[in-house]
Amino acid sequence: MNKKSIYGLTLEQLEAWLLPFGHKKFRAQQVWDWLYRKRVTDFDEMTDVNADCIALLKEHFVLHTLKEHVKQESADGTIKFLFKLTDGNLIETVMMRHKFGLSVCVTTQVGCNIGCSFCASGLLKKTRDLSSGEIVEQIMNVQHALDEAGNGEKVSHIVVMGIGEPFDNFDNLIDFLKVVIDQKGLGIAARHITVSTSGLANKIYDFTDTKIPVNLAISLHAPNNELRTKIMKINRAIPIEKLMEAVDYYLENTNRRITFEYILLKDVNDRVEDALELAELIGDKKQYVNLIPYNPVDEHSQYQRSTPEAIMAFYDTLKKKGLNCVVRQEHGTDIDAACGQLRSKQIQKASQ
Repeated sequence: MNKKSIYGLTLEQLEAWLLPFGHKKFRAQQVWDWLYRKRVTDFDEMTDVNADCIALLKEHFVLHTLKEHVKQESADGTIKFLFKLTDGNLIETVMMRHKFGLSVCVTTQVGCNIGCSFCASGLLKKTRDLSSGEIVEQIMNVQHALDEAGNGEKVSHIVVMGIGEPFDNFDNLIDFLKVVIDQKGLGIAARHITVSTSGLANKIYDFTDTKIPVNLAISLHAPNNELRTKIMKINRAIPIEKLMEAVDYYLENTNRRITFEYILLKDVNDRVEDALELAELIGDKKQYVNLIPYNPVDEHSQYQRSTPEAIMAFYDTLKKKGLNCVVRQEHGTDIDAACGQLRSKQIQKASQ
């Protein structure tokens, strides 16, 4: 039997799964408490769960589908994990230290088919979606590592910005979010979670309708269709007009702000004229703009990081136009910084 990760079940799903076997809801809540509050690493450690239930869980589920393959630690406290899945595939997960807490960036797919021309994540095409359990387990593996360190630290923030397009794995993404925000479990505040999409407009509508109150970020990276299509092939299918219509729907129905992510590429999208066009596109929505200095990737040598002067000119232009914007603080610059770089290097090394 190919056993699944128990972390893939929401509390309601676990209750419903156990019910036909004669176990009442409280049994699922006991198991849930052991998984997320006490954070055991073996079913046998669930000492107040009866033997029949433990045997049933062990027959159908596992707690470990991810194995640490490579671990890189940065001088600034950033830790990048390369995990090996049960099928041998590799994924990346990153823990970053901020003044406001510990943030974990999770991956949702093995590879990526969105095809952004500057991105290391898309160097290897999508093999499959991750299960909800494999996504939750990334958080749990990081938390278990923190527990072992014995400093009482907890994951406080999550960004769904790792390898893959989260909205292309929509159902598993939603189950993951339900698990991590459940107050009977990890209880990570929804306002401390951000999901990033390259712009799957139809899924933005669906995401809005779930009413899950986590934050939304849009990987925009260009202020017009011509430029965005050159660097992001998804724009051919979903041009900016369709994307912004979905953004308007989200804003009207959630009363929340959106973060627009904008990677600055030298002499490509970093001119003052581009900033002015971006300000006009976003208009009076008064959303956040996250300016991201580019981490160069060997395989995408046509792109370079914008100069500090160009970054500040872009930033100043947006601020003068009344937009809330920041230049993203960099983490892990002394390790494989760009998302997907570590995975790509390890796969290349293995094939040599």
